[in-house]
Amino acid sequence: MSKPVNNPKTREWQAMSREHHLAPFSDYRQLAEVGPRIITKAEGVYLWDSEGNKILDGMAGLWCVAVGYGREELVQAAAAQMRELPFYNTFFMTAHPPVLELAKAIAELAPAGMNHVFFTGSGSEGNDTMLRMVRHYWALKGKPSKKVIISRVNGYHGSTVAGASLGGMKFMHEQGDLPIPGIEHIPQPYWFGEGGDMSPDEFGVWAAEQLEQKILEVGEENVAAFIAEPIQGAGGVIIPPDSYWPKIREILAKYEILFVADEVICGFGRTGEWFGSDYYGNTPDMMTIAKGLTSGYVPMGGLIVRDEIVEVLNQGGDFNHGFTYSGHPVGAAVALENLRILRDEKIVERVREETAPYLQKRLRELADHPLVGEVRGVGMLGAIELVKDKASRGRFPGELGVGMICRGHCFDNGLIMRAVGDTMIISPPLVIGKAEIDELVEKARLCLDLTAKAVLS
Repeated sequence: MSKPVNNPKTREWQAMSREHHLAPFSDYRQLAEVGPRIITKAEGVYLWDSEGNKILDGMAGLWCVAVGYGREELVQAAAAQMRELPFYNTFFMTAHPPVLELAKAIAELAPAGMNHVFFTGSGSEGNDTMLRMVRHYWALKGKPSKKVIISRVNGYHGSTVAGASLGGMKFMHEQGDLPIPGIEHIPQPYWFGEGGDMSPDEFGVWAAEQLEQKILEVGEENVAAFIAEPIQGAGGVIIPPDSYWPKIREILAKYEILFVADEVICGFGRTGEWFGSDYYGNTPDMMTIAKGLTSGYVPMGGLIVRDEIVEVLNQGGDFNHGFTYSGHPVGAAVALENLRILRDEKIVERVREETAPYLQKRLRELADHPLVGEVRGVGMLGAIELVKDKASRGRFPGELGVGMICRGHCFDNGLIMRAVGDTMIISPPLVIGKAEIDELVEKARLCLDLTAKAVLS
């Protein structure tokens, strides 16, 4: 935190952090030296820290606070469920009304033919479940050799051992001897960073063709599934070229493998459709969900499964997998109310027809900035590429940390915008309005100016 600390409570909480708390994805020495920013309250699309600073949350928490902060309906749904049934498991041929009603509600929103849901506590657990279920499915089909899952470099599928292995982030693989066996990675459809002299469409086809090459290399008889995010989120909001998903669908149609869409970020309205698969016209066999399912108010995730797969599972006896909190009644009650709000207030439709087009138009005005090599986005997702040379898409030296410099200026000027390398990304709450979008873009431009002053002078 570069600004002075004036509130004694801030120092007290930072001391607690230093002495007791191990934070996710953190440099513990750096965090101890600087101290975390302490967020104390939130309302709508804004946060307040313990120093009284008001901050526009351009990341919806962690891609998840779809309906905004402070929705009393979600608080009441949780409280009412806690009074009625605060917890019971869904093991041992037992269920409860909230989880059954939620499964039905999700099936009504999911693509046709996807009518069953396995619930988890997070998207990471959802992808662990996927791996277990996919291999179990092929074993039941009499093809136990089909175990390999193909994923993409720089994809993100969670932080558990299986989730991190499925993801293609080398800095995660370097810790803990990952990936685990049985997972292969192919190039990502990241034209700006890796397209070279190819046009976007040429590169999109090339990137898709890497799936077929990997299937043939591993052997179709050994490949169980291909998993991919409709749009890579944590990898830097990678929007595939228009040619990519049609070619992927063409390849998947040729081979007997399952297609898994990781909808943890794209699901529940982020693209202006209920799911990213709807946006691209894809027909997955499984979809991992979390984040926007409860707007982040309580942890919950899951795996939506196509009916044909469930028919096979029904013949296989016990599926020996599950979590204490699979289908937690409070999570289910909050998710049901969250989905009601999204549906009844027509938030997804408003994103598609009104606010997302406005956000994308305003964001692209930043393309004229001397630091900006590309602005891209879909729905309530956006990315701003920071470059040293616009014409060649040339980057600054990595040790300079331009993205982190920009992120620091954002923090100090009332905006949360995330840095993935030298790519600045946003994912605001779905309820953000036009005036708040204007504020976001104006603050982003200010922070780009401050960053340019720091790195170009």
